[in-house]
Amino acid sequence: MNKHVMSVLGKVSIHPLLWLVIGIAVVTAHFIELLMLLVIILIHELGHGVMAHVFSWRVKRISLLPFGGVAEMDEHGNRSLKEELLVIIAGPLQHVWLMAGAWLLFNIGLFPDRMFELFIQYNLMVLLFNLLPIWPLDGGKILSVILGYRMTFIKAYEWTIFFSLGMLFLIHFIVLVTVPFHLNLWIILTFLYFSLWAEWKQRRYTFMKFLLERYYGKNDSFQQLKPLIINGEDSLASVLERFQRGFKHPLIIYEGNKEAGKLDENELLHAFFTEKMTTAKSKDLLYLI
Repeated sequence: MNKHVMSVLGKVSIHPLLWLVIGIAVVTAHFIELLMLLVIILIHELGHGVMAHVFSWRVKRISLLPFGGVAEMDEHGNRSLKEELLVIIAGPLQHVWLMAGAWLLFNIGLFPDRMFELFIQYNLMVLLFNLLPIWPLDGGKILSVILGYRMTFIKAYEWTIFFSLGMLFLIHFIVLVTVPFHLNLWIILTFLYFSLWAEWKQRRYTFMKFLLERYYGKNDSFQQLKPLIINGEDSLASVLERFQRGFKHPLIIYEGNKEAGKLDENELLHAFFTEKMTTAKSKDLLYLI
């Protein structure tokens, strides 16, 4: 486990604006509080990163931002849904042992009252905030995995964004009514709006990365087969849009009411990406085998 932690620690980066926030905290005598919050956020993100490293995921970086942290992976939705769920919940689970450890130290007199209360508050704040069903928070990613069990990759991705936006509107309304002048909340809301806008804008690019990783990347993580019944007149692009995360798709091609043949999904991916048959119909591939 130590090798996983050390490997992930090497991926940690600090956003330049965070140094400014740290400087302001020092000047205003709030450095200890900020340091406590940053340690909690770092451990939360390391939870994601270490679990991902255990599963041999490619961890790009762990960024500490002025208002939180982000663990960036390079797997593009092509690991098993079980693995994805474990990597996601590994972050929130860190708060359980953090609060339990703080409680033990408090009870033996090694954690001052005020700092203990603040530590618990910070842990609960980070935990509950991250569990909100809004992309790219952990709750939004859990939602995406749940939808991924029932929907195609692209539909689950789009519906995650739609639902996240609805939840964000609701929270925005609550902030306007209760604490309209809370600067930190406005910064966080702005970040979430921008994140959702960016995800929606590049959704086709994300879908292409999903397909490319599926074609060129690891294929040993697919644990279930889910055959797709395909009309021979369907274009390759429309068939690819039916691909689902966590499943391997044998393709059964029909012409009329008769089965015309079968394809492996890699044959379709090869034709689309390598042979550049972007306008071909699925039945066309049967004559190339």
